[in-house]
Amino acid sequence: QVQLVESGGGSVQAGGSLRLSCAASGYTASRNCMGWFRQTPGREREEVALIYASGLSTRYADAVKGRFTISQGNAPNTVLLQMDSLEPDDTAMYFCAAGRSPFCLAGWTDYDFWGQGTQVTVSS
Repeated sequence: QVQLVESGGGSVQAGGSLRLSCAASGYTASRNCMGWFRQTPGREREEVALIYASGLSTRYADAVKGRFTISQGNAPNTVLLQMDSLEPDDTAMYFCAAGRSPFCLAGWTDYDFWGQGTQVTVSS
């Protein structure tokens, strides 16, 4: 089992920045891919950014490319999401996810472990 704990998030005006952090504990060897999804009421959870456990490769949703950066934190088993140039459409609950698959897949159903979520609100 892997436990994921998110921190960061909050409220910001459009154009501002926030940073999310996700710390993994437990049997972290089973997480080959880790990253972030987001969800708004009535919509399916969608990919935001993902990173392989090696840290050598990342992937981003088109909507956040050039604005968000995912990276491994200095602390072991920690993943960061730096969100810049935030837009009102980025408002959502953001969830940290980890998966056993050797590939970072875009579908939320491919992930085995989830954090509780942290709210990001961007006002215009």
